Amino acid sequence: MKEIKNYDRAANKFYNQLDIKSLPLNSWDLYATFFDKVCQTGKDLFQLQNLAKLNKWSYTVDFDESLFKKEHVVVITDAQLTIVHATQNIKSMNGYSVEEVLGKKPKMFQGVNTCKETTKSIRTAVENKQPFEAILLNYRKDGSTYKCWIKGEPIFSKSGEVVNFIAYEKEVA
Repeated sequence: MKEIKNYDRAANKFYNQLDIKSLPLNSWDLYATFFDKVCQTGKDLFQLQNLAKLNKWSYTVDFDESLFKKEHVVVITDAQLTIVHATQNIKSMNGYSVEEVLGKKPKMFQGVNTCKETTKSIRTAVENKQPFEAILLNYRKDGSTYKCWIKGEPIFSKSGEVVNFIAYEKEVA
């Protein structure tokens, strides 16, 4: 027992000489939140790459920049504009989980005060299989509104047909 007390005293003396500041416990929570975000983004990246392979996209998209650097929400629809994929960060933008938006149309985010002219120009671009960029007033799950920057484009297969549409989205002031 005497050896343990001597060890404890020696260890205490040693650690007191070091200039180590302990981290508050909540700092680990901040780290864990960031780590979870990186893991979710990595999972999204993997799923998007698989979707591109499965649908034989004619070109590769740099999802790394969109997801990691710019933190865009990425929404992918099929050719009939049914949502087939959304990144996990959609929930932080509008309150909807991925599961809630899959199988629905992007129109679900629009409401009474959404600009009809803007939605018409987006619809025209989609019908003409052209890229578009717009800021649209969207609605969150709780009914509140937010301005959403959307950059969309058709995705063609290697055989030249439209297989998906992709939209990069971000809330703007």
